[in-house]
Amino acid sequence: MKSYYDLIDQTFEFPTKEFKVNGKYLEFHDIPLIDIIKEHGTPLRLTYLPKISQNIQNAKSWFEKAMKKHKYEGSYTYCYCTKSNHFSFVLDEVIDNGCQIETSSAFDIPIIRSLHQKGKINKDILVICNGFKRPLYTQYIGELINDGFKNCIPILDNMNELEYYKENVKSDFKVGIRVAADEEPNFEFYTSRLGIRYGDIKDYYKDHIEGSKATLKMLHFFINTGIKDSAYYWSELSRFIYKYCELKKVCPTLDTVDIGGGFPIKTSLTFEYDYEYMVGQIVENIQWICNKSNVPVPNIITEFGSFT
Repeated sequence: MKSYYDLIDQTFEFPTKEFKVNGKYLEFHDIPLIDIIKEHGTPLRLTYLPKISQNIQNAKSWFEKAMKKHKYEGSYTYCYCTKSNHFSFVLDEVIDNGCQIETSSAFDIPIIRSLHQKGKINKDILVICNGFKRPLYTQYIGELINDGFKNCIPILDNMNELEYYKENVKSDFKVGIRVAADEEPNFEFYTSRLGIRYGDIKDYYKDHIEGSKATLKMLHFFINTGIKDSAYYWSELSRFIYKYCELKKVCPTLDTVDIGGGFPIKTSLTFEYDYEYMVGQIVENIQWICNKSNVPVPNIITEFGSFT
């Protein structure tokens, strides 16, 4: 083995869709990387805008095919989590592909305002407000709803959060509940404190949401390991959907599940992942559990950031 090129050639399938060698230099989607390196130096990170559109449309296509195959009667919505990349040229590409928005902190809300002022979005856009809500974040969310963003939906991360919106939002409004999922065994971070525990959700709805200005529209679910073909993922997803079915029977307005993000991304030349298969399995599992429980299937929302 005489060169690094020989190593790559013998170890990986190369060239790939993204990378090839032209003469002595590496190209990424036919872009000579040496030209960018000469101008900006290394290390560097670049964003290839056509890939954003491709990824979004691929995901929409996978869900559309799966829903058609299984005669799934709910809808699919692709949300982009702004914390992944706040640059305007990325958000413009996302919006141009018909995506909705997910926020994670007070920092994100002025971005929504800016997009609206520029005419990029209207007040009907779906804005899912996730994350732990410090006072400024809840204030911004309440102001957004009061200003006519009727599809701005705070996802309740703890039992106390709702009280602010009840006191400060002037009209009826929609909410979601984040379910506190259990961590994968041996996972090094403890995250199940984020959200409301399974055993508390039904009573919380009956005691604090039912009959109030708030309307429960969705349950939110996040798995720390991402969307993986593992016993842990399928177990947690099933548990989540069974909870949706239980709550749907006492809350007719509940019609959506947000299964979060977590599609893996290509970070090496050996990366392999069957996205279409995983989407098909997700849709099939949700439908099977709902049919078994005799409740309507929910609309499905995803929040893809790095994948986008």
